[in-house]
Amino acid sequence: MAGSIDELSAEPGSAVAQPEVPMTVEELDQILKLQQELFASVARNDDHLSIIAQICALAEGFLPNAVASVMLLDPQTGLMNVLSAPSVPQQGIEALHGLKPGKSGGSCGNAVFSNQPVYVQDTFTDPRWADLRQIAYDFNLCSCWSTPVRNEKLEAIGSFALSSFEHRFPSAFHKRLLEVGAHIISIVLARQGQVEDLEASRKRIELMGTVLTQSSEGVLVTDEHNRIVETNAAFERITGYRNDEVRGRDPKLLSSGLQDTAFYERMWAELLLHDSWHGEITNMRKDGSALCQWMSLSVIRDPMGRIRNHVAVFTDLTELKAGKEKLVHALEHDQLTGLPNKSKLNMLLDEGTHNRSLLLLNVDNFSYINTGYSLAFGDKLLCAIARRLLEIEPEAQIFRINADEFALYFDREVDLVAANARVQKQFFSRQINVEDLGFNITFTAGGAVGHEGLASKAVQALRKARELGKNQFHLYAADSDEPDQAKRAEHIYWNGMLHDALANGGIEPYFQGIRDNRTGEIVKYEALVRLIEGGTVHSPYHFLEAARLSGLLPLITRRVIDRGFAQIAGTAIELSINVTEEDLNQHYLEQYLETKLAEYAVQPEQVTLEILEGVSSTGKKNHIKQLRALKARGYYLAIDDFGTEYSNFERILELNVDVVKIDAKYIKNIAEDNASYEITQAIVYFAKNAGIETVAEFVHSEAVQAIVEELGIEYSQGYLFSEPASEINL
Repeated sequence: MAGSIDELSAEPGSAVAQPEVPMTVEELDQILKLQQELFASVARNDDHLSIIAQICALAEGFLPNAVASVMLLDPQTGLMNVLSAPSVPQQGIEALHGLKPGKSGGSCGNAVFSNQPVYVQDTFTDPRWADLRQIAYDFNLCSCWSTPVRNEKLEAIGSFALSSFEHRFPSAFHKRLLEVGAHIISIVLARQGQVEDLEASRKRIELMGTVLTQSSEGVLVTDEHNRIVETNAAFERITGYRNDEVRGRDPKLLSSGLQDTAFYERMWAELLLHDSWHGEITNMRKDGSALCQWMSLSVIRDPMGRIRNHVAVFTDLTELKAGKEKLVHALEHDQLTGLPNKSKLNMLLDEGTHNRSLLLLNVDNFSYINTGYSLAFGDKLLCAIARRLLEIEPEAQIFRINADEFALYFDREVDLVAANARVQKQFFSRQINVEDLGFNITFTAGGAVGHEGLASKAVQALRKARELGKNQFHLYAADSDEPDQAKRAEHIYWNGMLHDALANGGIEPYFQGIRDNRTGEIVKYEALVRLIEGGTVHSPYHFLEAARLSGLLPLITRRVIDRGFAQIAGTAIELSINVTEEDLNQHYLEQYLETKLAEYAVQPEQVTLEILEGVSSTGKKNHIKQLRALKARGYYLAIDDFGTEYSNFERILELNVDVVKIDAKYIKNIAEDNASYEITQAIVYFAKNAGIETVAEFVHSEAVQAIVEELGIEYSQGYLFSEPASEINL
């Protein structure tokens, strides 16, 4: 346990201190021989650990019944660990692991802490061994003498110690032995540090050399006179010049002449000012081809600030730029026809503020060609159409912007009526031949002239042309086509209003009473959605279409169900709620209704779900399945606005509908219009025979109500009896 377990020397004035006997000639000779032997090992470059172990072994030879040890301080943790202790058992080495230097840290801990030799005669009682007392007992370490091992700054970095199994005090010889041993250990450790530093430097230099040699970037080094002194392998691969061909020459030999004198003046000015420059430059390879480079230049100066070298590191951008150009071309061009695509067209339209012209051509009946002749055949036909367009309209830029849609772009105002006529004539009068088959092609076309919103105006014009049929043309005109823009703006406005209202609680149901014509009492209510904004109440007439286009109808239905159930909670009042096709598409109704029934303690028999006639008549199979499931759960089903579209009596019977609501357009004129009367009478006759109750909507006068009662319609709904209100008045 030597050196690890020893720690401390007798303090000045200690009672156990004894007069020191000077060393004899023989002892001095032994010290000298020890030094010679150890320095011989150092001179032979023996392994540093073997030399330190040799020091321990030699020291033990001069003090029988003792062990030697060397401990080092870990600069990261501040703790000490055994470096070498050839005669100490492993258990002892482990016991000393992590020794903390300090006044009670044994002889070694004190030697490092005080940076002075420490000699402890009795480890069992000495306070300097307080933290290691158990180790002294376990390994019978009776005394311990330790000397600090110092670095070149004379800082304690470890200890060299002799630990005896007898209570002893060191002689002058043993003190000298420890001093010499610690000094040689310091030399050995310093030399090892240098060896490790040199090895690290060698590896770093070797690595940098490998990086320089194998780098994919070209490297060129010049001297203070800007003459080439070194290049790497990548330089030769990129430029075609070998090192021996360019050594001693000016880098101007690479110049392409594409940069003017001003460019090089700016480059050198920045290089000399900042010692660095980087930028794109086009040079020339040995074979005369252009070499586009990204180059970084640096200046290397000596300690006096004088330029010694210039270093250029460059990357070959030639292929990268070519690849970029190919990628850009691919992104901006149609792969099938090779024409510029919609992205390229949009880029052109975004440039400039002058008036341009845009003609959109949609190939008529192209889907039939794909179906009848195959998609591959259709592709060939599109390529042939593209070639014909390029041939007949050389002043226009031709684009393929959709599957069967082309665009003719003119960078000025042109007569698009005439341009369209030319195109139509050339294609209809001259067949396009593909695989021995001839086709007379026609287009539906739309065009616009101007600079603001040109693309959207041309698309709107094409839409107008499609409404007229095949082989039609429409030129955008602000006077006639602006209403469509106004309608779009209106949808945008109401879409914003809807989102704000849904977020801020501005969507609420209003409740309109439904009169039982048999008792004269209002017995049920319909929840009618309203948008409330700034104290103004808006009906669905304003926002329903915007809600449908933006997909907000299911959110609105949920809000109406929640607020409506809250109104009838704890009552027996029946409530009708409108359900849309969008609600059925999302498959949420059954679960959501069940959740709200439980939340508000409402029975399904209190709820009538109103669906439009179109949903019931042409509904998808999953819609019909959902409605049947809701009906089976106990909800009532009503067909709203019956008579408006399909009048599908068979579907009404199939769904086992409870109520038919006769469309308002028949009821409001029923007193004056005989056709409305007859249609209403037929609906009522069918409903009574089928056991279905009827509701007359838009009952607004006594005259209308009289006819409603005459026809035997069970319920009336309208302003004559009830106006929509924010709450149900019980």
